[in-house]
Amino acid sequence: MLKWLLTLAIATVILGLLAPWLRRRLGSRGLPGDVAVRYKGRAYFFPFASTLLFSLLLILITRWL
Repeated sequence: MLKWLLTLAIATVILGLLAPWLRRRLGSRGLPGDVAVRYKGRAYFFPFASTLLFSLLLILITRWL
């Protein structure tokens, strides 16, 4: 359980850091579960749905291998 939570936290941080670059490359639309917040002139992006989707894909790929 702890490994899963750690993996989810790391994936959230990585996707959060890559989100501005991905938004420029893929367009301004995110998945319906992704949250974007503007606070004091800064934009914060929390990719909850993207993290779950990518985690599921990684789990499927690792089980397939």
